[in-house]
Amino acid sequence: MTILLLGSGGREHAFAWKMIQSPLCEKLFVAPGNAGTAGIATNVAMSPTDFDAIKAFVLKENVKMVVVGPEDPLVKGIYDYFKNDESLKHIPVIGPSKLGAQLEGSKEFAKEFLMKHNIPTAAYDSFTAETVEKGCEFLETLQPPYVLKADGLAAGKGVLIIQDLEEAKTELRNMLVHQKFGAASSKVVIEEFLDGIELSCFVLTDGKSYKILPTAKDYKRIGEGDTGLNTGGMGAVSPVPYVDAVLMEKIETRIVKPTIEGFQKDGIEYKGFVFIGLINVKNEPIVIEYNVRMGDPETEVVVPRLKSDLVELFLAVADQKLDTLELEVDPRSATTIMVVSGGYPEDFEKGKVITGLETITDSIVFHAGTKLEDGSVLSNGGRVLTVTSYGDDFQQAIKKSYQNIDKLNFDKMYFRKDIGFDLL
Repeated sequence: MTILLLGSGGREHAFAWKMIQSPLCEKLFVAPGNAGTAGIATNVAMSPTDFDAIKAFVLKENVKMVVVGPEDPLVKGIYDYFKNDESLKHIPVIGPSKLGAQLEGSKEFAKEFLMKHNIPTAAYDSFTAETVEKGCEFLETLQPPYVLKADGLAAGKGVLIIQDLEEAKTELRNMLVHQKFGAASSKVVIEEFLDGIELSCFVLTDGKSYKILPTAKDYKRIGEGDTGLNTGGMGAVSPVPYVDAVLMEKIETRIVKPTIEGFQKDGIEYKGFVFIGLINVKNEPIVIEYNVRMGDPETEVVVPRLKSDLVELFLAVADQKLDTLELEVDPRSATTIMVVSGGYPEDFEKGKVITGLETITDSIVFHAGTKLEDGSVLSNGGRVLTVTSYGDDFQQAIKKSYQNIDKLNFDKMYFRKDIGFDLL
């Protein structure tokens, strides 16, 4: 069948790489895609949020399934757009409904969902510009560090963790009154800080049953030793070495099951991925956040570890028959290291020629921010490439990725040299 995949990052290249391995995938379009997807599928110059253009394309090309990579189209309601259109409703969209996507679109909605369904999470309150002084008073009741979260979508950068009370109050005013994150911070959630180790749990659900995908851990900070500004992610490891059967059982019974049951109780249509950001506090898993799609760069280590046919899984999600399939997982470790533009996540330059791609051996290079121009691959974003490798353990896999990164080059290229440092 013909499939349309929406998105342009490393996550989408990893999806495309896996989907074209399926005998069920006859033709794959990626909108808008990147230089990596151009090599294995057909890129379409179309925005993932231009629903009318997507409709016209899907009908013209006889597309039988739409797989949504990023959060924006989901939060804007692409699932509902297809469901409510007579000419589109027979085409499955892999991703939640607009209501389900509020789990990522609104931090407050997610917190209320967690509290309502007794899923462990940090204590919180939310504030607007009108209640900013109440927010400052609430901060005084908490112990440092202080966690401020922009309620809306801020491309993974809307969370501040601050040690000093006065600085926290200043930043709260910056977010609410001075719109530091634009409309995303017109409401801010303040929550208690949890001290522990973070990990990501990925679930694929058809709304009734679910499959828990391999665990992963990503590294958000730009600097080594997890220092500096937050990014979209600088690398990832799967599986997470310290996650044992006991912790996994707690995650499933206390968090995953009540989440999926919560969808049913609240009448939330949800056919897609649930990304549960967790923190392990003294061996007790607590939810930090939900995302309504796969993470990036975690997808680049989770998807390569799936032995199952991804398109077959998506069809089972669409038909609500996920419980009839077994999920097969490669026992090896996978790691990925993100190569970024100098200056990222602040000001950086695009259009740098990338060399060495053809010399990579024993690793998979997923393109994140790249484009093809006159036969050359150019940088076209902050996060440019991510190099994924397998190994018997994560140290072996990481070593392979670093050996291959040494073969790559573009002006002002940067990567972290310590991915996995906290797992040794």
